[in-house]
Amino acid sequence: MKDAVNILIVGVGGQGVLLASEVLSETAMKHGQDVKKSEVHGMSQRGGVVSSHVRIAETVYSPLIQEGTVDYLMAFEISEGLRALDWLKSGGILISSMTRMVPPITTIGDFEYPKDPAGKIREVLPGAKILDADKIASDLGNIRLVNTILLGVLSKSMDIPEETWLEVIKKRVPKKFIDANLEAFKKGREYSFEPVAVGE
Repeated sequence: MKDAVNILIVGVGGQGVLLASEVLSETAMKHGQDVKKSEVHGMSQRGGVVSSHVRIAETVYSPLIQEGTVDYLMAFEISEGLRALDWLKSGGILISSMTRMVPPITTIGDFEYPKDPAGKIREVLPGAKILDADKIASDLGNIRLVNTILLGVLSKSMDIPEETWLEVIKKRVPKKFIDANLEAFKKGREYSFEPVAVGE
């Protein structure tokens, strides 16, 4: 039996982490795979940390991913991507937006937002796929498309037909946002990452 594909999605409330995990899970199931997912909501309001574990295989027995075994880490917020790096297995792939959302707890001194989180990520993982998804989403007229853009990037690494992803997106997003989400997904699939050397 093939090992499960482990995907960890991290971000903050309001970024669409849970919707992305639902789209991913349903897409894999339509492709004939077994899927288990588990979510950690943190603070339920906007600004709280949110994560979702998604495991895909012919048969999946547990929804929880063990630290150090993640194949794909998707980060909708760049410092959350940095915090979750230890979850990646050797050879795992990080896909992250440059989005910075400084949590309220920084104001009381319990947490310091990291300086240059993208640079710190690349020191550890030079091949990280980091993109300015906020700008792409803004150019498309809706800043809340970041999650769909990153799903597009992820889809290029997975053996699931593009048509299956598009079918699920059409089903899962509100009707008035379907066209924008399909375009966002396409932008993610087409995005070309330039190799970045350590120290640049």
